[in-house]
Amino acid sequence: MTMQSMRQRFFNIVRKSSKIRFLSSQQVINRDKKYGGTHICSLPIVISRGEGVYLWDMEGKRYLDFLAGLSTANQGHCHPRLVKVMRDQVGKLTHTSRAFYSEPAGELAEYLTKLLGWDRFLTMNTGVEGNETALKLARRWGYRVKKVPSNKAAVVFTEGNYLGRTLAAISASTYPQYYTDYGPYMPLFEKVPYNDLVALEQKFQENPNICAFLVEPIQGEALFIPTDGYLKGVRELCTKYNVLWIADEVLTAFGRTGTRLAIDHEGYKPDILVLGKPLAGGMYPVSGILANNQIMSCFDPGSHGSTFAGNPLGNRVALEAVKIIEEENLTENSKRLGKILKEELEKLPKDIAPEFHGRGLLAALVINKEFNGLDICLKLRDAGLFTIPTYGQIRIMPPLTITEEQLREGINILTTVLKNYK
Repeated sequence: MTMQSMRQRFFNIVRKSSKIRFLSSQQVINRDKKYGGTHICSLPIVISRGEGVYLWDMEGKRYLDFLAGLSTANQGHCHPRLVKVMRDQVGKLTHTSRAFYSEPAGELAEYLTKLLGWDRFLTMNTGVEGNETALKLARRWGYRVKKVPSNKAAVVFTEGNYLGRTLAAISASTYPQYYTDYGPYMPLFEKVPYNDLVALEQKFQENPNICAFLVEPIQGEALFIPTDGYLKGVRELCTKYNVLWIADEVLTAFGRTGTRLAIDHEGYKPDILVLGKPLAGGMYPVSGILANNQIMSCFDPGSHGSTFAGNPLGNRVALEAVKIIEEENLTENSKRLGKILKEELEKLPKDIAPEFHGRGLLAALVINKEFNGLDICLKLRDAGLFTIPTYGQIRIMPPLTITEEQLREGINILTTVLKNYK
C-alpha cells in the first residue's frame, strides 16, 4: 500500500468515526451555489487536495490535472520548496504595506530584472492588475515623453484578446459575454485583427496619439499562435511610430510554451512585459511589469500603488517559484514533452479533432462541432483527468513538472474518451 493510499484510508476512517460533521461533495456544491456569487459555472466536483500533477476529490479519487490552475501551478501543486518557503515566511513577516521596505521586495526585483533583462520590476497582485498597471504607465509615458496632447492618448489592442475582467480590460475585449451591459467603456481603446501587421501599421498612421500596443504573444483565450515574424514586425512598427509595445505574458511566461518567455520564440523584446499566474506557483497572487528606467520613471511617488502588492510573503514565494522553474529545468521539460503531445494528438482522426493548437505545454485540441465540450470534460473527469472546454476546444496545460509517463497516461485517457464519444 502506498503512502497516498494509507493517508486516504486513514482519512476515510476518521470521517466515518468522527463526531465532526463532514459535508459531502454535493453539500459543498449546494452551499457554494446558495451563498456564493452567480458568475461562476464550475464543473460539479470538489477538489480537496493537490500534489504535483495530481488532484484528489473529497471521496479520495485521484485525477491527472491537465489545467494547472489555469497555468498558475507550473511548478506542480504544493511544491515542497514553495510549501517550505511559505511556512517559513508566514512565521516571520507577511505584510507591512509598501509604506516600509522589506528584504524580499528588492530581492525578487533584482532576480527578475537580471534574469529577464529589464531595469526595473513593479509588483502587483493579479494578472489584470499587471495589465492595468502597464496601461497606466504607457499613458503617462505618452503624455510625458511622447508629448501626446492631454486626454488624447490612445491604446491599440488585438481582436480576440483576453486581459481580464476589469472595466478597462473588458473595454479592450471583442467578446460580447465579457463586455455586454457594462458600459460606458474606456475611451480611445482601438482594436485591430490579431496577426495582421498591415492593419496595425494603418492604425498607427491614422492616429499619431497612440501611445501603446498591447498584445499577447500567443492569444490565451482562443489559443491562437501568430505566424513567424509577427512579433518581429510588431517590434519594428512600434519603434518606427514611437509606440510602446506591451507584451501580456500573464499566461505564457516561465516555461509554459517551451521557452522562458513566449516572446523568446522570436527573440524580440517589448518595452513593457506583463507577468502573472505562475509567478508564485499558485501559492499566492503575484503579478507585475518589467520596464526600463526611462519608462518606469514616469511613475513618481504616490502615482500608483496597491495595499497588498509587493508584500514580503508574496515576493518571497514568487522568488522561489521562479527559481524552481529555472533550477529544475521545467522549461526544457515543457519543450520536450510539448513535442510528444503534439505528435500524439495530431494522430487523432480529423472528424474527431480537426486541429491541434499549441506550443510547449500550452495546447488545445479543437473538437468536432457536433461534440459537446462540457460533456466531454465530464467524461474525462470520470476517467480520471481534469480539464475544461473553451471555444470549441479542450484545453491542455498540465503542470510543467509532469513526466513523460504521466503525460502519455493523460493522452491515452483523452484519446480514449474522444474515440468512444464519437
